[in-house]
Amino acid sequence: MMKRLHTALLSAVGGALIAGTASAETLTLGTRTETTSINPNFYNSSPNTQIADHIFNPLVIFDHQQRMHPGLALSWKAIDNKTWDIKLRRGVKFHDGSPFTADDVIDTFDEAQKLKGVAPTGNYLRNRTYKKIDDYTIQIGTGEPYPLMPNDLTPLYIVASEAVKTGSMGDFNSGKAAIGTGPYKFVEWVPADRLVLEANPDYWDGAEPWERVVFKPIVSEPSRLASLYSGDVDIINYVPTEDAAKLKTDPKFTTNAIPSNRVMYLSIDVNRDVSPHIFDNDGKPLFPNPLRKWEVRKAISLGINREAIVERVMNGFAAPAAQMATFGMFGFNSDLKADPYDPEQAKKLLAQVGYPDGFRVTVHGPQDRYVNDSKVTETIGQMLTKIGIKAEVVILPKAVYNGRASRGGEYKLPEFSMAFLGFGTSTGETSNQIRSVIRTQNPQLNFGHVNRGRYSNVRADARFDKALTILDDAEREKLIQEAAFIYFRDLALIPLHYQVNIWALKKGLTYQARTDERMHAMGVRRAK
Repeated sequence: MMKRLHTALLSAVGGALIAGTASAETLTLGTRTETTSINPNFYNSSPNTQIADHIFNPLVIFDHQQRMHPGLALSWKAIDNKTWDIKLRRGVKFHDGSPFTADDVIDTFDEAQKLKGVAPTGNYLRNRTYKKIDDYTIQIGTGEPYPLMPNDLTPLYIVASEAVKTGSMGDFNSGKAAIGTGPYKFVEWVPADRLVLEANPDYWDGAEPWERVVFKPIVSEPSRLASLYSGDVDIINYVPTEDAAKLKTDPKFTTNAIPSNRVMYLSIDVNRDVSPHIFDNDGKPLFPNPLRKWEVRKAISLGINREAIVERVMNGFAAPAAQMATFGMFGFNSDLKADPYDPEQAKKLLAQVGYPDGFRVTVHGPQDRYVNDSKVTETIGQMLTKIGIKAEVVILPKAVYNGRASRGGEYKLPEFSMAFLGFGTSTGETSNQIRSVIRTQNPQLNFGHVNRGRYSNVRADARFDKALTILDDAEREKLIQEAAFIYFRDLALIPLHYQVNIWALKKGLTYQARTDERMHAMGVRRAK
């Protein structure tokens, strides 16, 4: 598994970079997705955060491998088991010239908690207290020992006090309230066409070489490639896996790649007695919901040929997954192995629990949200049909997919019975994945906000919850690994594969590939 992933990376990034020339002033980036708002704390997703990273700064910054570094906070430390002391950076100016102080942090935190949506960053402040000690010191109370407070600060972007207190969503999107401390300033946003930024010459971490940056959303894979070939854009992301090798051998371009922190999986409805998209072979609603049986979930896992998906659909730019944590991530459990492809054993398990002739299910998937998403979803449908689970595949535009997956059903419950999804960690370790996707839902504690299958396992939850109170890294990781072992042996969801993030650039440019998938103008430089 590791060997295959490393082979894919070597194929993608191998070869010498060829020096050349690039625009001295303007960098144009062709992106598959675009932000839904310029308000940086509205929705914690890769398309939004990659734009927020240019205009705003969090207190703690991640590098390309999601290692923490000082941002607007110079340092952080736990002064007791329940209190973190944060020292702020002095001498920083917002884009409007106003000085950055603790007041901006407090006001941003206050407003972030008022935002409503699927995943606003204010969720990371749930059940936290915070106060200003002086102009350059704040303290955050966690109520109980909580070691991940610095990680939780990475998705929270600081906005100038007056802008965050008075700015509406429209004010952010027009640029009026888009006042941050980041390396670039907002110029204009024309949704579905372009987002234009200009360099901040007074950036606290040094001015960027690109005077002007233009993000162009290009959803279509062929169109995005064509824009690179024609010179309309300088760099593209989400390079189709089948085109990556071709670009690598073309002397006019170079490719950069890195294993992603995103795991792809099947979300399965294990909660409802009757699931809305599961039927018997006569087309009638099936009671009880077969997905509640472990044997059925195991049969589904055994019926999916992960190796074939990696090799044939992902063209080697992926690796089979058995858990949410990716290789080397804090909390990764090496004892968990991906299920082998065993369709005969899958059929036996189905027969053992009363489904010798299978049943019918609709598998939903998005289009142009993840790498090869519609192809993978269709392949899964074909594989399930081979073990007797007659799968109809429905592909939906990404604009409506996530909303329906989360609350499109009756009583605003998740709509789908089985859905192809992905999740990457915004905090650099796997507890963010577990508490968001698998842990028993508890809105008050910000647990399970995208647990679309409504899975619950109190035995695993107990270990996981305890881990979140342990300051000792080794002890905390052991508890997280134990919880992960229970969750994934029970098949809380069906892990499929880890993506590899691929970028392609014009000759003469390099890109610092990122595990978090974000496209950064700050990572683009001329080749030396």
